Amino acid sequence: MKQEMMEIVNQVELAPRIFEMTLRGDLTQEMVTPGQFIHIRVPREDLLLRRPISLAEVNHDDKTCKVIYRVEGDGTKAFSESQVGDKLDCLGPLGNGFDIEMVEKDDVVYVIGGGIGVPPLYELGRRLKEKGATIYFLNGFASKDVMYYEEEFSALGQLHIATDDGSYGVKGHVGMLIDEVKPVTGEPKAIFACGAPGLLRAVETTFIDHPHVYLSMEERMACGVGACYACVCQSKKDPKVNKKVCDEGPIFKAGEVII
Repeated sequence: MKQEMMEIVNQVELAPRIFEMTLRGDLTQEMVTPGQFIHIRVPREDLLLRRPISLAEVNHDDKTCKVIYRVEGDGTKAFSESQVGDKLDCLGPLGNGFDIEMVEKDDVVYVIGGGIGVPPLYELGRRLKEKGATIYFLNGFASKDVMYYEEEFSALGQLHIATDDGSYGVKGHVGMLIDEVKPVTGEPKAIFACGAPGLLRAVETTFIDHPHVYLSMEERMACGVGACYACVCQSKKDPKVNKKVCDEGPIFKAGEVII
């Protein structure tokens, strides 16, 4: 983990209130595990807490990384108003990242995401593609208007999309995509998911006895390094035991914590 003032080299609005920001700095050389995040200080003196944002893509050759975020409040609004050439105080990489050691060439894997939980799955997909895996991306969005990265995911594997309002792809939730794909592929070697608690619970329930199901939690964080206990969740084995999402997660194996 390091701290660095990273330079903004590009920023585009992918969909209403959803931005892709490209940052450049030596910190990227530390970013080796998909699913990790960086903790970015808001460039306003009155907003003290950093914002955790997952890494959507890392390019070690040109020392850049991409983060995708949705404007939800004053902090992310300040990010969206930052300009190319500005520098942001970044801390990271943080979190444990996805375990892909067990995936081998031609293994079928599911990569499942919803809404603003989709970004970290792109870098994960790139790494799985490098291993020669056969990837099925199952992405869910509220509507066509807030979709993004359709071409990018399609270049890595077979992309299936569901929208809540039926404006694109299958009408409904991501669980319906699982029902659609599973009879075709059979049991996948591994399942990786990131999104809202409802999506993660659906994945966990569907693959309840599967040995390789990895779920990335989204929680509000304060320190981001495991010191303040603001982002704890309960262990499923012993609810009296807490797990810190920022430090011990954000990725947990299915059945490890209560979602």
